[in-house]
Amino acid sequence: MDASGDDPTPHTRLRARTGILLSAATTLIAAAAPTPATTAAPTPDPAPVVLDCFNKPQVRPAEYLLACGDGNNRLVDLHWNTWNHNTATATGTDMVNDCRPYCAAGRFRPYPVTVTLSHPQPWPDHPNTHRYTTIRLLYTHTTPTPTPKDVTYKLVYDTPNTP
Repeated sequence: MDASGDDPTPHTRLRARTGILLSAATTLIAAAAPTPATTAAPTPDPAPVVLDCFNKPQVRPAEYLLACGDGNNRLVDLHWNTWNHNTATATGTDMVNDCRPYCAAGRFRPYPVTVTLSHPQPWPDHPNTHRYTTIRLLYTHTTPTPTPKDVTYKLVYDTPNTP
């Protein structure tokens, strides 16, 4: 019925239904239409890795073997403060075999240390991956004899594959 109390004409009802259907169809089309493509932000290169003695990449390792040949020097309980594209820093303990009277009979002694990994370089044969190539150990208390309080080593264990 309309405001006058009369029934609306079939033509009026048809126009109302058509309007409702058009509105619903427009809403469905708008919802189903693909949204304009947004430009994805470039994925940043992953932070560098540190290679273990078997050339396996490590990120924030809890332990790190320094003496690959005999296992007489190992960093343990590493707690990483930073790990980024330039450096990685941690605190931990350097467990060093005193080799007294000889290494097989020696005792491992703990030395608190601050560790800094740096100088990331491309990792040969691994595109888009950099590896830290330098490790610095700063002993915060005593040092293993005859090691200085602040020592830096190169970390390059692998060589590129050559044909």
